[in-house]
Amino acid sequence: MTDPLERIAQALERLAPAPLHAPDFAAADAFVWHTAPDRLEPVAQVARVDLGLLQGIDRARDTLLANTLQFARGAAANNALLWGARGMGKSSLVKAVHAAVRAEGLALTLVELSREDLPSVTRLLAHLRAAPDRRFVLFCDDLSFSHDDQHYKSLKAVLDGGIEGRPANVLFYATSNRRHLMPRDMIENERSTAINPSEAVEEKVSLSDRFGLWLGFHPCGQDDYLAMIEGYCAAWGLAVPPDQLRAEAIEWQATRGARSGRVAWQFFTDLAGRRGVAL
Repeated sequence: MTDPLERIAQALERLAPAPLHAPDFAAADAFVWHTAPDRLEPVAQVARVDLGLLQGIDRARDTLLANTLQFARGAAANNALLWGARGMGKSSLVKAVHAAVRAEGLALTLVELSREDLPSVTRLLAHLRAAPDRRFVLFCDDLSFSHDDQHYKSLKAVLDGGIEGRPANVLFYATSNRRHLMPRDMIENERSTAINPSEAVEEKVSLSDRFGLWLGFHPCGQDDYLAMIEGYCAAWGLAVPPDQLRAEAIEWQATRGARSGRVAWQFFTDLAGRRGVAL
């Protein structure tokens, strides 16, 4: 008969995640982190657009590119929070900047981490730290926190790094629709119900202060919206009379009730499809 302690030990071993073997970072220039079990899945082809096609975000583009080039060349660089209007190219900019840096001949690996997997980030950082000859941009898209969400505490391991400090070969970029990573009504509710309002909010709100770069994205005007579409047409060789293109693009955004980079791309996708062009 098997000893009870041995059965318990075997059960715990089955429940514990299998240790991740040293990843082959030469397999790709981008990876996605998964858990249960821990693994870094290589991405054969990253879904992205060329940096030159991103219109109306010139300051954010130039700032993030310069920061990333500094880091890839071994110099100091800041973690970055890209926040603001939906569909204005926040995640597209991160992926496009990564491609631009790679095009410069610099070895930089993009690692995507989902918000739900933030509690596992210390395990991920340990693997990235173990490859000091490589440099990584750790990327979390659409980062935000709700009232009872404790994941934000895990994020401090990336931004502050505890007593070990953030690995010197890792930079963290996040995108969010919220400047302070949480809803404004949640912040106001904390202030109104807490015994010490300032202390109740400070820990969560100050999280965004730990990003060295704040890059704001704002709704685009009609000229930028049309310039985005014209850029896509030029890149894919789609010839459309200017007046017709303008009229159709304005009608499209009117039906959507919004203008943004995402709406511009959706219009162009429809336009290309109607003309039998594959993207």
